[in-house]
Amino acid sequence: MATAAKNVIPVAVAQGDGIGKEIMGACLKIFSAINVPIEFQPVEMGKDLYMKGYSTGMTPEAQATVEKAGILFKGPMETPKGTGMKSINVTARKVWSTFANKRVFETFPGVDTVFARAGIPVGLTIFRENIEDTYGGIEHMQTNDVAQCRRLITRPGSSQVHRFAFETARKNKAKRITCVHKANIMKITDGAFLNSFYEMAKEYPELVADDMIVDDMCMKLVMTPDKFDCIVLPNLQGDIVSDLCAGLVGGLGLAPSANIGERISIFEAVHGTAPDIAGKNMANPTALLLSGLMMLRHLGFQNKADYVHSALRTTLEKGYRTRDLCRPGIKYLSTTDFADAVLDHIPPIARREVTELPPRAHALPEVVELKENIMQVTPGRNRANEFSGGFDIFVDSELLPGDLAQVLQKYATNGLKLTMISNRGTQVWPTGSVYTELVNHYRCRFELEEKGSKKESDLLQVVAEIGEAVRVCSLEMLLYLGDTPGFSKAQGQ
Repeated sequence: MATAAKNVIPVAVAQGDGIGKEIMGACLKIFSAINVPIEFQPVEMGKDLYMKGYSTGMTPEAQATVEKAGILFKGPMETPKGTGMKSINVTARKVWSTFANKRVFETFPGVDTVFARAGIPVGLTIFRENIEDTYGGIEHMQTNDVAQCRRLITRPGSSQVHRFAFETARKNKAKRITCVHKANIMKITDGAFLNSFYEMAKEYPELVADDMIVDDMCMKLVMTPDKFDCIVLPNLQGDIVSDLCAGLVGGLGLAPSANIGERISIFEAVHGTAPDIAGKNMANPTALLLSGLMMLRHLGFQNKADYVHSALRTTLEKGYRTRDLCRPGIKYLSTTDFADAVLDHIPPIARREVTELPPRAHALPEVVELKENIMQVTPGRNRANEFSGGFDIFVDSELLPGDLAQVLQKYATNGLKLTMISNRGTQVWPTGSVYTELVNHYRCRFELEEKGSKKESDLLQVVAEIGEAVRVCSLEMLLYLGDTPGFSKAQGQ
């Protein structure tokens, strides 16, 4: 594990797969030219490491280097298909708790888009929750026909990304911040995310805080993107909407990405590895360069980042292009020639050496040395106000709803009632429609007539008895927080 010299900031660098080596080389050449006081420490990460047996796609030495530096600058990495392997990119973000993905989308001069031709400038900042949601990747086959993915939304996780979004909006003098969600359908999970947003908004009265359902937001973004400023979303929706926004400004080749954590942050290109052009010196380094400029700003080198950003815009404005930004038949630059064109437009003042590190850079090495995991729990939890209300049991059965209810009713005794059976989320018993098509996976709800009247161990004994009659796939305990049920109703219930 490398150690950085005094007054030099250590940054771990993973060049990535495919075109990663070429575009990373172009970016590091630019950063070297502006004399940024960073020691780039190479680490081994990527597809080849996974194929060698490293399940996280990195060596232990690479992990130690990143955790010591606190900053990772990485190129695109490939997830081998058909192997059951988890994404190396997602694994890195989750292992190091980078709770917020920040992506900035701007109109670049000379880049042909629908909105550029219409004279409509795009300037959007997307904040995506980066750890939770369906990206936990917690999936199970419940029956031979039914697969399940668990979606986790937490109050601490939501608060982290909202705090970062509001703080960044305030710092950048934004006027509006919009929470995007699907709380009209996912009332508890997206509802928790939305509630956390409005709680946080109370601390930032100077910002206009509003919300919008995700499908409505997608429609409005492709019609009037200039009406929006900062947008914060849960993980999956944020993944989709951020790529939509990339399309508004010319594609992923122009879209930077920063994954921000309390102790470790990752700056990366989120486009693919483009193996078809790897090694041909044809790739566009812009997205990775812009991500690197986000890294410089994060470290406190605002002025140097601004000089390079201005040079990039000038380069594009003068018509210098890589192949992906050119129409057929138009001459384009190689990766290295494009980087040189950017360098040609950087003023001499940007190349001056830094004699003193900025305050942010001084603080970084002090925040990454942890001895144990940190448990995040909302303060003021009152367990005496939490009650068991029964359980939802999920069963594998090809019985019709009424017949299944007859089997289960004998377990509804001693203050425990069978109140509902649903199939794919739609109630099919005690009322329902014969036109509701079924699969062999039912949710069967047993509720206590008096919440908290039985211990969970007693309820689990009932579940064990039910398991003697039907195959149990999974179980969810019903929780009350005071008088508020912590569980959803079925459609039609």
